[in-house]
Amino acid sequence: MKTEVFSLHKRDLIVILSILLLSVIALLVFRLTAKNGGGVTVRVDGEIVAVYSFADEGKYELNGGTNILVIEDGKAYLIDADCPDKLCVKQGRISREGQTITCLPNKLTVTVYGVKNIVEI
Repeated sequence: MKTEVFSLHKRDLIVILSILLLSVIALLVFRLTAKNGGGVTVRVDGEIVAVYSFADEGKYELNGGTNILVIEDGKAYLIDADCPDKLCVKQGRISREGQTITCLPNKLTVTVYGVKNIVEI
């Protein structure tokens, strides 16, 4: 008697490959249609605390120094944080409209705004 623990049928394979193909197409469409941003909005605990244009290159201490933001070459990224896992630092550089870096322990978000959507505080 033969026992099959896992068996993949032809229809299952077609469904899986179709879902993967649609996911790749959606990702490509998003990446190709996303527009370059004009700068970033910084929020702490949901409140806007700073707005920086990508023209304002430099290092900025955020949230009392818990996070260090760098803006250069039309991109923003965190280089340091006092949170234990530093996932916010590992999120990399953001430059496209709507991209966000989040530091949950410090309740901080850095979000790219559009060139036409200038935010003032």
